[in-house]
Amino acid sequence: MLIDGPSGSGKSTLADSVVEAWPGNAPTVVRLDDVYPGWSGLDVAGEQLARTLVPPLLRGGVGRWRRWDWAADRPGALEVSRPGHALVIEGCGAFTAGRAASQAVRVWVEASDRVRKQRALDRDGGRFDPYWEMWDAQWRRHLRRTAPAPQVAIRVRTVAT
Repeated sequence: MLIDGPSGSGKSTLADSVVEAWPGNAPTVVRLDDVYPGWSGLDVAGEQLARTLVPPLLRGGVGRWRRWDWAADRPGALEVSRPGHALVIEGCGAFTAGRAASQAVRVWVEASDRVRKQRALDRDGGRFDPYWEMWDAQWRRHLRRTAPAPQVAIRVRTVAT
């Protein structure tokens, strides 16, 4: 399952709900927030997973991805995902990360720009504030380049609570 959409739309919350309701063994969840190599790494993270995580798993092998150490602002631990579990990739750029998974369910989560910004800035206790404009511009460029609309199987629109 690939859960994509703009920052603050509710992707992580949806992924948590999917995992909680999953019958049997819980899926492996890879959150792109753990993969982006810094604030300008949206495209790099999706491409990384598209090479090192998804194709090996599709072949029955072991997938790998590099965690980003946000506190040290450098690459972190190498993570390993073994075959045999369902996989949920959530975050901005998840459709890019899972492009080789033709059978994946692609879920698009969206919210109004006002709601998204408020959620994102509230969520990170001020750490995201200086980067919001840069990240949102990067996201919009990614959106124009990747044109995800035709890939969407399920569309979820969240509202403020």
